[in-house]
Amino acid sequence: MATFPRIISVDDHTVEPPHVWRDRLPSKYRDTAPRIVRAPLKELSFLGGRFAPVMGAPGDEGPVGDWWVYEDLRRPLTRLDTAVGCTRDEIRLEVITYEQMRPGSYSVPERLADMDLNHVQSALCFPTFPRFCGQTFTEAKDRELGLLGVRAYNDWMVEEWCGPDAHGRLIPLTLVPLWDAELAAAEVRRNAARGVRAVAFSEIPPHLGLPSVHGDGWDPFLRACDETGTVIAMHIGSSSRMPSTSADAPPAVGSTITFANCCFSMVDWLMSGKFERFPGLRIMYAEGQIGWIPYILERADTVWEENRAWGGVADKVTRPPSELFAGHVYGCFFDDAFGLRNLDAIGAGNVLYETDYPHSDSTWPRSREVGEEQMAHLPDDVVERIVRGNAIELLGLTRDGLWAGAAPA
Repeated sequence: MATFPRIISVDDHTVEPPHVWRDRLPSKYRDTAPRIVRAPLKELSFLGGRFAPVMGAPGDEGPVGDWWVYEDLRRPLTRLDTAVGCTRDEIRLEVITYEQMRPGSYSVPERLADMDLNHVQSALCFPTFPRFCGQTFTEAKDRELGLLGVRAYNDWMVEEWCGPDAHGRLIPLTLVPLWDAELAAAEVRRNAARGVRAVAFSEIPPHLGLPSVHGDGWDPFLRACDETGTVIAMHIGSSSRMPSTSADAPPAVGSTITFANCCFSMVDWLMSGKFERFPGLRIMYAEGQIGWIPYILERADTVWEENRAWGGVADKVTRPPSELFAGHVYGCFFDDAFGLRNLDAIGAGNVLYETDYPHSDSTWPRSREVGEEQMAHLPDDVVERIVRGNAIELLGLTRDGLWAGAAPA
């Protein structure tokens, strides 16, 4: 292409600044609401897909980092949360402070500047402290505080992170109280009324102790998404359980098979009957890559054709899963040459591009170069669809690729 399209990234991340909940929750929650404490690290491991940090006491030896403290939770900021600007050999599993991260991780002006450096026009950002679909609040003891925490995050996301200073370039992604489908539906509608068109959800809810998508427990939430045109965005790890093989498997094992949960989740949805009950429903898999999709569609169609009579889906899935995929599912990638070579088996209209800023896997500041290299064989109009056109349609952006809900600066 003479000019590579300006990227609309559907999977970046924000590291929430310390004031998000401090400024938005009643003062009576000062000692239990999410807040930042600077403290040493006592222990840290990440094996078998389980992240296990232990915060030390004041005066203890050990590297010092900034920790989110919420009820009994102690969660440090780590280099993996915000690795851009570091070389690959500098990226280790270690605690850090806000001063040790690139300011674009948490500050809007610096984020926009870093997007300019990376040929990115607009970006949809997943959370850090709440985790990828708000599991932090779902696991909390105080449900009243948890609901306030979800709403406070959403208000910050819409009004500040994606507010006037962002000039429509940051696209809001909100959370819901996962423990109550009716409350979740109400939160979807509250945010849809102010222009939000994406909500985070768990790839495999039963891993969080929640209902699966096969029953009717999520129907109020799904109906709200269907009726408001809100896309359900599922990030790898949004089930709080990264794929692994054994309790002592090193992180490299899980990092290689991160797509696995997306694979399992997509089959769940395709065999659930939900796309036929809620015809406007659309879902996307952030950071799941796309190379695995063709075989799963082939296998799902075979099972549906050959085994649906005894497979428990004949009465609710009346069309081949590949047809349902084409109308309802989007795969997201940032580095997947194999998937792009097999794009015809996926569908150009079902693929979205991302940069994963500021995580350790991010292609920043080379996302344009990676895209140019991996999409060189594709027609210009297909590249345009993948890099920005599909995101504009899915997320209800303006023709220029901006979030229309942003107030004028």
